[in-house]
Amino acid sequence: MNPDSKVSEKKRPPTGSVEDSLFMRACRCESVARPPVWLMRQAGRYLPEYQAIRSKVTFLELCKNPTLSAEVMLATVDRLGVDAAIIFSDLLPILQPMGLDLEFAAGEGPVIHNPLRNRIDLDRFHELVDVDPLSFVFETVRATRSGLQKELPVIGFAGAPFTLAGYAIEGGTSRTWLHTKRFMLTDPDAWHELMGRLARTVGRYLQAQFDAGANAVQVFDSWVGCLSPSQYREYVLPHSRTVLESVIGRGPVIHFAAGNPALLPLAAEAGGTVMGIDWRIELDEAWRQVGFHRGVQGNLDPAVLHTTPDVVRRRTEEILKSVAGRPGHIMNLGHGILPETPVENVLEFIATVQKK
Repeated sequence: MNPDSKVSEKKRPPTGSVEDSLFMRACRCESVARPPVWLMRQAGRYLPEYQAIRSKVTFLELCKNPTLSAEVMLATVDRLGVDAAIIFSDLLPILQPMGLDLEFAAGEGPVIHNPLRNRIDLDRFHELVDVDPLSFVFETVRATRSGLQKELPVIGFAGAPFTLAGYAIEGGTSRTWLHTKRFMLTDPDAWHELMGRLARTVGRYLQAQFDAGANAVQVFDSWVGCLSPSQYREYVLPHSRTVLESVIGRGPVIHFAAGNPALLPLAAEAGGTVMGIDWRIELDEAWRQVGFHRGVQGNLDPAVLHTTPDVVRRRTEEILKSVAGRPGHIMNLGHGILPETPVENVLEFIATVQKK
């Protein structure tokens, strides 16, 4: 491993406030000495610090324990030396107070035992006008903010309406998203009602995270890549726009629509201060498509971190070279970090960016 890979807090230059941080300045497309860097799922299963805490509680119990959730992320920031801390939580707990029976089954991931399959099922799926049932997330924001260096930003997050709808309809993850597409295409009125309830709820949820101390938020549309551009425009774009417009003026919003580069211009049309870019398109071309007036985040393939430090360093440098120092770039992966990723490769990735 490159000896410079051991990133420490002492190497990070002091700044005056969180608004002066590399991350916040990059979100505003201001000039920075180097791109800021953080990782999606940066406090994940690949870290011993996470595994030690996770061995004591179930995943859902961890998400609902603000003290432990903040501890996981603060330990991760100390270990990695990243330039921002995303709260430790999950996309799906928001669905529980809306009426769904959510479980994280060992070895299976999320399972919803009462999925929504038709318009009759919407009678038991409730829009949250009051997001107090999710107060544990807001407490996690506060605890993370209070335990972090004042100049490091805290990022809140939520699932986008389509991705949440997909989980709610499928009852978990899917390869084809068949139930979701069938619902969407056969009963458009019920679909838009479902998406509207989700969009308004997610908007309130993100506003509450800003109120709790988040400096920025990210909206994850992890599964929207299963759609065509025409489907996205008709069935998704208006509802994503509702979410993104609801937090205009509160702080930077990263819009991450993964899986299909053909959707990027439409996702940008829906909104977002910064567009998250996955690895299926070169970053400079993606930036051209979404417009150079906004920032971009990404986009190292998470699989690269399963290679060698030399490969990690070379591919990271290639991405940095492709954007040629243009203001507005936040370095990240093209999706969440994978389980069993070698920690030394993560440190190599971060060190390569921070040497720029």
